[in-house]
Amino acid sequence: MALIELSHVVGGYGGAPILNGVDMAIDRSDIGVIVGPNGAGKSTTLKAIFGLLTVSGGGIVFDGEEIANSLPDKLVPRGLSFVPQEKNVFTSMSVEENLEMGAFTRRDAFDDTMAWVYEMFPALKEKRRQPAGELSGGQRQMVAMGRALMSQPKLLMLDEPSAGLSPRYVIEIFETIVRVNKEGVGILMVEQNARQALAFASKGFVLANGQNRFTGTGAELIADPEVAKSFLGG
Repeated sequence: MALIELSHVVGGYGGAPILNGVDMAIDRSDIGVIVGPNGAGKSTTLKAIFGLLTVSGGGIVFDGEEIANSLPDKLVPRGLSFVPQEKNVFTSMSVEENLEMGAFTRRDAFDDTMAWVYEMFPALKEKRRQPAGELSGGQRQMVAMGRALMSQPKLLMLDEPSAGLSPRYVIEIFETIVRVNKEGVGILMVEQNARQALAFASKGFVLANGQNRFTGTGAELIADPEVAKSFLGG
């Protein structure tokens, strides 16, 4: 059984559907990457999973339970975390306070998880007393990811984690995503650096007009001439 499976998901904002039958399945060992043109429904798919918009058709099964239209505060304790593209840190709070906020649903001690997050993101340990708003874009992204990991998710969803970052931080963020996955956290991410992200993806999904246009391993999609021409810039 997949960790998460979307079956013919239809949904959107108000009465206008943006998703028109999206299918995907991710295991805990997977890094899944969603690519496609603007308006294809990529970020909307993550928001639909996380209960941030109405799913009007199809199903979303996470860890064996139907979760369509469940609210985020019910999903986080079940093992689902989401890092949005924008406004994803508390700028006036310190790095460590941001991380502590990520553990708000836990009722146990989380010192070991904090130590693990600092191991994943060594730069954050050095700046743990510094306000997150004073960090670089790449470091803020690390704070956002670290905070999401504090809830010990089974699946971490990331919306454009490399957006606006320097090439150095893009590589660093991608390398960290691979390390986190190897520690047993499934990944589902939307990414604008499509070719770069598909290079390390075990599963790739090309969306167009709210539907799956192509599905395969990252390597298969990169090697597909039609995908390369239409969605990866040749």
